[in-house]
Amino acid sequence: MNDWITFFSAITGASATLTGLVFVGISINLKKIIENKALPDRALESLILLLNILLISSLMLIPGQTSEKVRIILIGFGAFGWGVLFYLDIRIWRNSGKQYRKHAIRNLIFSQMAIIPFIVAGIIVLQIGYSGITWLISGIVLSFLKAIVDVWVLSVEIHR
Repeated sequence: MNDWITFFSAITGASATLTGLVFVGISINLKKIIENKALPDRALESLILLLNILLISSLMLIPGQTSEKVRIILIGFGAFGWGVLFYLDIRIWRNSGKQYRKHAIRNLIFSQMAIIPFIVAGIIVLQIGYSGITWLISGIVLSFLKAIVDVWVLSVEIHR
């Protein structure tokens, strides 16, 4: 686990910074976001993905983590995030106009691709050991990308 300290420290800082920027972007465009039934849920998805990274990375920095605690953190936060994101994605799909349903499906797929690696990492840590942590990299990268796409939609595309 000690090999991962620098990585989790950097990711904690990056996710905290991006979470703050998402809050700023949402607050700047709050009126326009609220006018569209699907966009508040999309904004919440970004925050959940970034907070998931922030909390997991912070918890991974606690010294002396056993593989069981790491597994519980990864599977617990991953499963909770998966459930919330799936619920929000269904609401986004329902609240999207017919012309935006394809976008809502793409959003759902992107969300799932971002959160599922956290659960997979926990399962691999359970079965094999700490080598499962490498699955976090894809989850973190995809979560960052999803959040950035959402911020783009909430900050730029909303004005088109």
